[in-house]
Amino acid sequence: MARVTPPLVEARELAVGHGRRALVSGIGLELRAGEVLCLLGPNGAGKTTLFRTLLGLIPPLAGEVRLGGAALSGLARREVAARLAHVPQALATPFAWTALDIVLMGAAARLGPFARPGRAETLRAMAALETIGIADLGGADVTRLSGGQRQLVLIARALAQEAAAIVMDEPTASLDFANRLHVGRAIRQLAARGTGVILSTHDPDQAAALGDRALLLGRGEVIASGPVAKAMSAESLSRLYAVPVRRDTGPDGRLRFWGA
Repeated sequence: MARVTPPLVEARELAVGHGRRALVSGIGLELRAGEVLCLLGPNGAGKTTLFRTLLGLIPPLAGEVRLGGAALSGLARREVAARLAHVPQALATPFAWTALDIVLMGAAARLGPFARPGRAETLRAMAALETIGIADLGGADVTRLSGGQRQLVLIARALAQEAAAIVMDEPTASLDFANRLHVGRAIRQLAARGTGVILSTHDPDQAAALGDRALLLGRGEVIASGPVAKAMSAESLSRLYAVPVRRDTGPDGRLRFWGA
């Protein structure tokens, strides 16, 4: 009998929150290689808290997280880094690091606490910049890069970490249209390489364009979960955002959403 490969990221009956107060309960998700899972929900619904829980930065209030079939609670930080990387909303640093310096931090994420990155890590960082298409920015001061360029640097950093999966917290929230397209292209490229991606977004159109599956987090509950075409119905989005939403399929087969 063929062995079934466990999901890269899995959560069952998960409750997340702060202290003893749960923001959302009953969360179930699976992320497999090459899949993009889009997380939608209003502000304050618990999306960032869910990410922090998946990364092991805060404990779940109930349920369990598993990375590659292993319980997150039993993994050391280096082992978590080998399974799951993180791309925050923005790169905030007062230091004049170069883009290569930032990406090298990802390449060195699995080293011991006193180990220094060497030639292997530097080559991996340079390869990640090349893969994302920003090799020419390797020597650039990140404080002088545009918001879109900094976001691509963060994605390259996650790629250099060589984790099986990546979580991205609203990676295009503050970007202009062109840079949103650049980041979207990078996300699709990661998935094509077999990396699993979980990203949060406030844009249903972006979720429909990039996602294979969707998870809709309302205030205190899961509204819908499953393949994008099923989970992101007009009814579920209307309930999620408490405004009437209409959905249609364009001539190119893409889902489109607007206010009713």
